[in-house]
Amino acid sequence: MPELPEVEVTRRGLAPHLVGRTIAAVTVREARLRWPIPRSVRRLAGRTVRALTRRGKYLLIDCDGGHLIVHLGMSGSLRLVDAGTPPGRHDHIDIALAGSGESGAGASPRLLRLRDPRRFGAVLWTEAPPNAHRLMRHLGVEPLSREFDGARLHRLTRPHRTSIKQFLMDSRRVVGVGNIYASESLFLAGIRPQTAARRLSLERCTRLAAAIRVTLRAAIRAGGSSLRDYVDSAGALGCFQTQYSVYDRNGEPCRRCTSPIRRVVQGQRATYYCPRCQR
Repeated sequence: MPELPEVEVTRRGLAPHLVGRTIAAVTVREARLRWPIPRSVRRLAGRTVRALTRRGKYLLIDCDGGHLIVHLGMSGSLRLVDAGTPPGRHDHIDIALAGSGESGAGASPRLLRLRDPRRFGAVLWTEAPPNAHRLMRHLGVEPLSREFDGARLHRLTRPHRTSIKQFLMDSRRVVGVGNIYASESLFLAGIRPQTAARRLSLERCTRLAAAIRVTLRAAIRAGGSSLRDYVDSAGALGCFQTQYSVYDRNGEPCRRCTSPIRRVVQGQRATYYCPRCQR
């Protein structure tokens, strides 16, 4: 599933091509995604894209008086393609952009195309502030924002008996970290994933908050992780998976101490850790 780094890589790749452009037409070939695509999405022709932002794992496309809320689900991707590119079986939505953009005179018009083989993604429309939308009003702190630090993480964890790994994956507390990057961040911070969140000291929370930021930024620089379906807006694979310290390395030697990496299941998700480096 695309996590915060993959969504941020997509946002950065798309923004120069979308912001300031006018939507010429919207084609919906399959409206049955996780939630049905509303008819209002089909009527966006003539609106100008003012900004492209991110909240957690959601992309927010400011369309001059409203926002498209896009979630990539488990297998989705947003790509820019030439207008004449035939759609594939899983290409469900095309947003045609007027003009040739920064590519120069005579360039082919572009399409923003959503591909989603499993159809667990979402494309919704709101004319209210997006943070008031039912999908986002309860989201927690952004881990790459100034508001996220060790003191904030320490305060958030005090009431929670759940494991720190499951805490990090609760989007009501911290958004967008996800399974891969929670495991990697906990390794970097030297914290065992089964540790109860409320037992972490301020010092360990400070170390963990810094590790989360380092891990997410490194993943963004690497273009995200491509394990199955994920590609960026140009169709390129991410390569952070080649840098994993623990994730998906069960039984392999720890890169730091050579102890075998262990795998456990927490909340129906696989967790990987080093029993010697993480306490």
